[in-house]
Amino acid sequence: MSAKLFLQAVQARTYPRLAWLYRSNSWMIQETVLPVLAVSAFAYAYRAMEAPQAYTGFLVLGAAMTTFWLNVLWGMGAQLYWERDSGNLELYVMSPAPMIAILTGMALGGMTTTIIRATAITVAGVLLFDVPIDPSSWWLLALGFVVTLAALYGLGMLFASVFLMWGREAWHLIALLQEPIYLMSGTNFPVSVLPRAVAVVASAIPLTLGMDAMRQVLFRVTGLFDVWTELSVLGSLAVVFFFVARCSLRRLERRAREEGKLTVRWQ
Repeated sequence: MSAKLFLQAVQARTYPRLAWLYRSNSWMIQETVLPVLAVSAFAYAYRAMEAPQAYTGFLVLGAAMTTFWLNVLWGMGAQLYWERDSGNLELYVMSPAPMIAILTGMALGGMTTTIIRATAITVAGVLLFDVPIDPSSWWLLALGFVVTLAALYGLGMLFASVFLMWGREAWHLIALLQEPIYLMSGTNFPVSVLPRAVAVVASAIPLTLGMDAMRQVLFRVTGLFDVWTELSVLGSLAVVFFFVARCSLRRLERRAREEGKLTVRWQ
């Protein structure tokens, strides 16, 4: 596999998601205004209880980062399943471009559109609710954000192959991994308030450690673990997820070409 072919495949699969930004203008209202309304309900509840202002910041950051989790589930995890139904998956498998390059393009395109959505939610939340922004280190905050995205989208690539192999059962998995994750990851509250054993198990979800690390840097609060420990775990998860996803996609491609099977469980 040449680097040129890999980059061309990434560019080709990234373009449709970037083009969607300026071809569908109605997405801005649906993807930014409605999530801010959901955050507002919790924000006013915290204000009524006279909770610390940082808790409102937890909400805003949680709403922004949740958009990436949803994109991982629907824009990455279920994408190959949808591509199979639309007839494009056969073209991907038969093309000389590797599947990992195609999924990398999907990840970059989805990441770009989701960053815009998350930025809009963050700016609106900060301005509407006067969230204090005083990070201990901008560089550490940026590092936490990048490492969290790497781990999340590595997991998304793994989901893409696993969900495709499981066929219709993927929908049940997506439902299982959507709503309960809001609780396990501490979307609307600090994860450290969960029982210690539950919080440690939830650390296997990149969203949990990523938000906890960024909250520590942004609002100077005590988290589940110290920031560098959480970033180290996130980096390790990113490497593991990418490696396993690569192996899974290779097996999927080989099975598709040799046996013509894409939705049968591994034996």
